[in-house]
Amino acid sequence: MKKTVAVVGATGIAGQQFLVALDRHPWFEVTALAASARSAGKTYGEAIRDAATGSRRWWCNEEPPEAMLPLPVQHAAELDLTGIDLVFSAVESDVAREIEPKYAATTPVVSTASAFRYHDDVPILVPGVNLDHAGLLDLQRRRHGWKGFIPPLPNCTTIGLVIALKPLYDAFGIRRCFMTSMQGVSGAGRSPGVIALDIVDNIVPYIHGEEEKVATETGKVLGRLVDGGIVPAPFPVSATCTRAAVIEGHTESVVISTERPCRVDAAKHAMREFGRALGTLGLPSAPRNLIIVHDDPFRPQPRLDRDADGGMATSVGRVRADAAIENGLAFVLVSHNTKMGAAKGAVLVAEHLASAGYV
Repeated sequence: MKKTVAVVGATGIAGQQFLVALDRHPWFEVTALAASARSAGKTYGEAIRDAATGSRRWWCNEEPPEAMLPLPVQHAAELDLTGIDLVFSAVESDVAREIEPKYAATTPVVSTASAFRYHDDVPILVPGVNLDHAGLLDLQRRRHGWKGFIPPLPNCTTIGLVIALKPLYDAFGIRRCFMTSMQGVSGAGRSPGVIALDIVDNIVPYIHGEEEKVATETGKVLGRLVDGGIVPAPFPVSATCTRAAVIEGHTESVVISTERPCRVDAAKHAMREFGRALGTLGLPSAPRNLIIVHDDPFRPQPRLDRDADGGMATSVGRVRADAAIENGLAFVLVSHNTKMGAAKGAVLVAEHLASAGYV
């Protein structure tokens, strides 16, 4: 029998991506939708259509799932969770801070918001990287008296970075990491988004709060689970995050200094071998290869590689030694910010939690 799920923030772009990711899902069935007061009381089909013009406020490339159009939209603050096994939350952080603990009192919540990422009893789960951190959810439940829990996904810029770093960190250790991102404009959302005349023919060199998130979250995701919390990975991360004139996909140029010497062929081998493990768990949304390593020096590119394995694989290329720092290794990665970095990644986390008995 399928698990029944609710999607909160269902009319926004992240919520829409959840509905696409969950359409005909073999384990989960969407039976409840919630959004703001503006949409409450309407069917989903009515809520995403402008009453005055008839235009449809739908931003995914895929069509809206037909089965979800007649579902009633509830007010997120008054969502009835009777009979719901799992909540997917796709709301802004200020809203998440208020409503997600209310949901978690009775029901597991998998979130894309940053509201609780930095709490010491909250694991930031990344498929294939640190799913053992799910053990922290037991502490979270006890501490708050909840039947459910809240495990958020990391920032969409962090997720590709930690996936690529994990096998290198395990095999060779990391002393320090430098990363420069060129991020797709879809990461800015639709409202307010990025003004077209700012981004066309341009790179915007600053994204508010992004660099701090990447540095903090990388340490937490790659840290060690201990009694009472997570000990962050000890190496510093220096991030420069920019917005580029690309619709989807975050490209990141990464340089690391490893603790032990790391040959280029050994680094490639570690990433390729690590990337296959997740595909053996039988999770419906898991990519066959979590990391795809290219030998072509002109790859990866967002237009060519963001949709690899359904947008769930991180593509790595230009792996090379960097003589500027001790045991230096450089590479470029592309990760899909609105698939693995958002709704589909959150669905994959939920699949793991369900298979492990948490849902």
